[in-house]
Amino acid sequence: MKQIIDEFIQRESSAGILLIFTTLLALAFSNSFLAPLYQGFLHIPVGIRIGPLELDKSLYHWVNDGLMAIFFLLIGLEVKREILEGHLSSIREVALPGIAAVGGMAAPALVFLTFNLGDPVAVNGWAIPTATDIAFALGILSLLGKRVPASLKIFLMALAIIDDLGAIVIIALFYTTDLSILSISVAAAALVVLILLNRLGVARKAAYFIVGTVLWISVLKSGVHATLAGVALAFTIPLTAKDTDGKIFSPLKEIEHNLHFWVAFLILPLFAFVNAGVDVTQISLNQMTGPVPLGILLGLFLGKQMGVFGLSWIAIKLGLAKLPEGSSWLQLYGVSVLTGIGFTMSLFITSLAFSDDSLFQFTDRLAILLGSFASGILGYLVLRNAR
Repeated sequence: MKQIIDEFIQRESSAGILLIFTTLLALAFSNSFLAPLYQGFLHIPVGIRIGPLELDKSLYHWVNDGLMAIFFLLIGLEVKREILEGHLSSIREVALPGIAAVGGMAAPALVFLTFNLGDPVAVNGWAIPTATDIAFALGILSLLGKRVPASLKIFLMALAIIDDLGAIVIIALFYTTDLSILSISVAAAALVVLILLNRLGVARKAAYFIVGTVLWISVLKSGVHATLAGVALAFTIPLTAKDTDGKIFSPLKEIEHNLHFWVAFLILPLFAFVNAGVDVTQISLNQMTGPVPLGILLGLFLGKQMGVFGLSWIAIKLGLAKLPEGSSWLQLYGVSVLTGIGFTMSLFITSLAFSDDSLFQFTDRLAILLGSFASGILGYLVLRNAR
């Protein structure tokens, strides 16, 4: 049994499969007699108090503001490693996924704005369909085995990382509320300390996490979304350092490796469970044809593939990049379709864009699920039959 579990964990598809399972479980709970139990679970009060400092939030908010900061810490570590020594370390390697990522963010946003430009409330959701869920997308690719060349997997991975970096910038610039000068000052001081620890060659990971906790609390109280503290902390953790015996090791890679299991098999499934519970019995077909759900659904399903494949085609034809080795145009299109799986990041941005969950009667969340699943199914079918 242990061997089976180990093999399941090591498979890239397992995280995506678990996300699908927890999403279906959330939908089952929220659309049955268990709905009151589900809602009660989301609103369990969880409080921490240390002297005058008090953090009192529901379980739902602890997942979105607290656990997701760890998810963004992992993203930050992946981005930093890829920039320093990975697939984003040279212009040649970053050209195609970088250009494709720009198209994959711009086109869905334009599709959404086409439907919602006249509504000052709805327009806040323009970034919802710009995201790509790397766990889902890579999970589907891994199900196809050798049908998909490794070069396309690398392309999708690099594109998704750049996409995540773009989402971080969008959250920082467009989804920040009223700022607290005191909290911002404390956060800035904590960030300076983290940078100093890095520059002084401090190798103890505990030192970074202690100061990082101060950074997270101050950012949480500042009006800037707390998940950005995870990214800031990641960028200060050194790629290489010396331990007490003088041996060189990588704090960044060790933390990234240790976090991967908890993020993939606890944090993201829990996030999916608390965010994907949409009561579909209360949503009519007429509501789903509203500008917000249509903008999200079509932004993910059409905008993503048009932006990614369209700009990739232009870049390759102009000689700015090359078609991934061993792949065909149809395979590149199939991967472009898979980028329409927004899911985790799209649900997260929805919670920032529309803080009132019932503002659009949850049609925004259902549109994310439908657009993501449609992109996943079509992408899988295209790649399965592509040559």
